[in-house]
Amino acid sequence: MTQPQGAHLVGSVNYDDAETTMRTAAEILGTRLRRLPDGEVGKRFHWIMFQPDVLGQADGIERVGDVPIPFPAGIDARPLRIAEGTDAAGIALPALGYADAALESYAIFTRLRAEGAVPAGIRFQVSLPTPLAVISSFFSGDDRAAIEPVYTAAMLRELDGILAAIPHDDLAIQWDVASEMGIIERAAGYGKVMEAWWPGDPFDGLVARLAALIDAVPRDVEVGVHLCYGDAGEKHFVEPADAGNLVRYANAVVAASVRPVTWLHLPVPIDRDDDAYFAPLAGLVFDGELYLGLVHREDGVDGAERRIEAARRFVSEFGVATECGIGRAPEGTTEGILQTHAEVASPW
Repeated sequence: MTQPQGAHLVGSVNYDDAETTMRTAAEILGTRLRRLPDGEVGKRFHWIMFQPDVLGQADGIERVGDVPIPFPAGIDARPLRIAEGTDAAGIALPALGYADAALESYAIFTRLRAEGAVPAGIRFQVSLPTPLAVISSFFSGDDRAAIEPVYTAAMLRELDGILAAIPHDDLAIQWDVASEMGIIERAAGYGKVMEAWWPGDPFDGLVARLAALIDAVPRDVEVGVHLCYGDAGEKHFVEPADAGNLVRYANAVVAASVRPVTWLHLPVPIDRDDDAYFAPLAGLVFDGELYLGLVHREDGVDGAERRIEAARRFVSEFGVATECGIGRAPEGTTEGILQTHAEVASPW
C-alpha cells in the first residue's frame, strides 16, 4: 500500500514546554511536516478554558456565580455574562493571550531552526479558536449575539499582532473549528446554541463566519481549517454517522472563502474503517492539502493502516494526523503517537 504523504500536528502536544514539543516533533517527523506548532503549552493546554479568566477582567463582564469553579492549571471555569445595564459595544477586552504566546514560541522556533533542530522550509503554526467557540461555551442567551462582534474584533487583533511580528513566509494559521460541528450535528448542549443568532438553520451563518476568518489571513500566509468533534476525556461530544457533515461544511466554507485554504483536517473516529464513514469524501471539492485524523494511540500503526486503506477507496491523496490535539493524551504516550505518524506517512 502506498503511504499517505505528509503528517500534520493539529495543535496541542503533551509536553510541558514549547522547546521540547518542537524538538521532539521535528526529530521524529522531520520533513513529513510542513508546519510545526508549539504544542499549546501553558495556559492554552486546555484549549479555550483560560479565556473566562481573561475576559472576566474587562469592565462590563461578570463571572456567573460567586464561587470559582476549579479547573486544572488554576483555571476558574465559571461562565460569563454581560453586566446589567452595560452596552456590549463599549466593552474593552484585554489582550486574549494568543499573540503573546505565539511570539514567545516563534523565538524558540527560529533558534531551533538556526541550530538545525528544525528543518528549513517548515513554517511556524499558530492554532486559534474560532470566536464562536468561546462565545457559545461561556456566554448564554442574548449575551452571545451582543458580545460576538466585540470578541471577534479582539481575536482579529490577536491575529494582526501575530501577522505584524512574524514574517509571513514563515507563518501558518489554523482555525480550530469544534463548536460549529456540534451545532451542525445538533449535539447535546449545542442544538439550541444558535437560536438567538439565527432563527432556523444556522448552517449558512456558520459558513459565513468561518470564511470571514479564513479571508482575514493574508494570501502570503498559509491558512488551514481543523474540523473537530472534541476530545474531552478522549471522547467526542457526538459520534458522527459518517463524514457527510464534515464534507458538506468544508465544501461550503472553501467555496465561500475568497482566498484559498492551504490545508483541511477532518477527523476519523477510531472505530470507523468502513466504507459508510468514508464514502462522503468522494464528494469533497478541495485541491489543497487534506489530512485525515486517523491516527489513534490505542491501536497505533495497525489501526491507522486499516483506516488508510478504507479512506483510499474514496480519496486518493491525503496525509495523516490525529483526530484532535494530543495534549491531553496520557503522559508517556506522546512519542509513540508521533512515531505512528512517521511509520504510516512518507516525507514530502
